[in-house]
Amino acid sequence: MTTFRFASPYVGIALLILLAFLIWRLVSGRARRASLVFSLTAPFRLMPPGLAVRLRHVPAALRVLGLALLIVALARPQTGRHEEEVLTEGIDIVLAVDISGSMRTEDFKPKNRLVVAKDVVAQFVRARRNDLMGLVVFAANAYTRCPLTLDYGVLLDLLSQVDIASREEDGTAIGMGLATAVARLKDARGKSKVIILLTDGRNNRGQIDPLSGARLAQAIGIKVYTIGVGTEGEAPYPIDDPILGRRYINVQADIDEETLKQIAGATGGQYFRATDARALKGIFTKIDQMERTEIKVRGYTRHTEQFAWFLYPGALLVLVELLLSSTLLRKIP
Repeated sequence: MTTFRFASPYVGIALLILLAFLIWRLVSGRARRASLVFSLTAPFRLMPPGLAVRLRHVPAALRVLGLALLIVALARPQTGRHEEEVLTEGIDIVLAVDISGSMRTEDFKPKNRLVVAKDVVAQFVRARRNDLMGLVVFAANAYTRCPLTLDYGVLLDLLSQVDIASREEDGTAIGMGLATAVARLKDARGKSKVIILLTDGRNNRGQIDPLSGARLAQAIGIKVYTIGVGTEGEAPYPIDDPILGRRYINVQADIDEETLKQIAGATGGQYFRATDARALKGIFTKIDQMERTEIKVRGYTRHTEQFAWFLYPGALLVLVELLLSSTLLRKIP
């Protein structure tokens, strides 16, 4: 934000004194104005006024304007730019999202689990400030989709491109997803480190089991919040048949809640269950409130002197007035 001020506003008093002085000079000058007496002035009326007569008021105008600019320059006009410096370290957060085939289940109507999860995660990211955030996705394997960054625009763009894993990559490697997220946070230097792990299944792939991943997080001091997504009981799962088109079958929710609770408990986090879109949004809102850092901001304003914009034109006008008054527009007497 840009501001404007006078560093020496008291010079405004000098402006009033100068104005009063100029008015006094003009009035007293007109009273003492010299004159010539002619018996007949008619011949002079036919004579066109010369250039000096036409410009007789220019010196006074230049003097007033020039002195006014000099007074403004003496008042030291300054422009300021307000800046803020954040003094508090943020929280380092990695979002680990399940993209296995079961996330296609459409129990979070009218969208499937992954689409709703992406929408809620995006809202969570937009609500944060000064936190390093990253994104890990996992199915049969785990991948770092976005490393820790403060550029939330890039993170949100990469999140929007996340899709269900291919048939060849299908599976649920919770342990690998957790271990990959831990690796992203291992060298982070934030005030605290947090992983939010979202899944709708149980670990069935990968070389690292979930509890081993939890022990890694615990050793480094990382808190893990686990979220199980999926309705209770059966839910509609879409199947795209090349001949018959899309049809739905009912599938049973298969969330390993016990393991997710153990992961959260071992790391000082908490387990949540989301059975619909509203519940999932409420969970992320609660985590957002729990993992907040008091932001301390130091504000200051950088001022830049602007007197030169008034000093040089003012001095030039005064010099021009003196030059004209002594030559072309000189008054006699």
